[in-house]
Amino acid sequence: MGIEKDTVEIWNIYGSHQLARRLELPELDRWDWGIPDTEPGIEAIGEVAGLRVLDLGSGLGRHAARLAALGAEVTAVDASQAQHQRALARYPDTAGLHLVCADAVAHLQEAAPYDLIYSIGGVPYVDPHRLLPAVANGLAPGGRLVFSALHTNSYGTGPSTAVVPRPEVLRLPGTDDYHSVYMWVLEPQQWKNLLAQYGLAVEAVTAIDSPQENQSVSYRLYSARRPERGAGPPRGPRPVGGDDASRAGSAFD
Repeated sequence: MGIEKDTVEIWNIYGSHQLARRLELPELDRWDWGIPDTEPGIEAIGEVAGLRVLDLGSGLGRHAARLAALGAEVTAVDASQAQHQRALARYPDTAGLHLVCADAVAHLQEAAPYDLIYSIGGVPYVDPHRLLPAVANGLAPGGRLVFSALHTNSYGTGPSTAVVPRPEVLRLPGTDDYHSVYMWVLEPQQWKNLLAQYGLAVEAVTAIDSPQENQSVSYRLYSARRPERGAGPPRGPRPVGGDDASRAGSAFD
């Protein structure tokens, strides 16, 4: 978990920077999965009223707050203490919204099953061989996982064909200060194989490309489901190692 711990520290730097800026971002007027002004939006999640929902890598918490306002019982988990503090300051007492600072896997191992787990760009920061079995076990039978993942970075570097992390670039908003963070930027087939390996049935993979012609950054949106009872339990993890070099760029809260 050394790479992941380093990543959390970078997000602490990011969160502290945003706290110091005191920038008041508006509430969401439109939902996106990593690139503004792109489809699909919130409809990719479907009806959430009455569901137990988990937001992985929730950051400022605007997306989680939106779902809570729609009637979901939402737990928003972020491993960064600084990002968690930003969310607490913004949503100190919001009905249906529970803010948690924790490692995603540790939380999933302790929490009751969720009907829906989603993540906007956060899944690739965690070793999929550690995260996905916890997600599969953390979903109620028939529950869904919906997440977006970086596919091509802003430098035009496409996804890796091997399940290994590589360095990408995280810029502090309003500055020219860049930090290197490791991510699992994988081909769609690799994500589909991983999801299937841990007992999740892939339902859809949707391309999300930048609407600007001079921007190469793109994401993929993955939707998968834990089978209903009787299909057998999700399978356990196996080790992963190695790395590759590249660069990226993406926008976060």
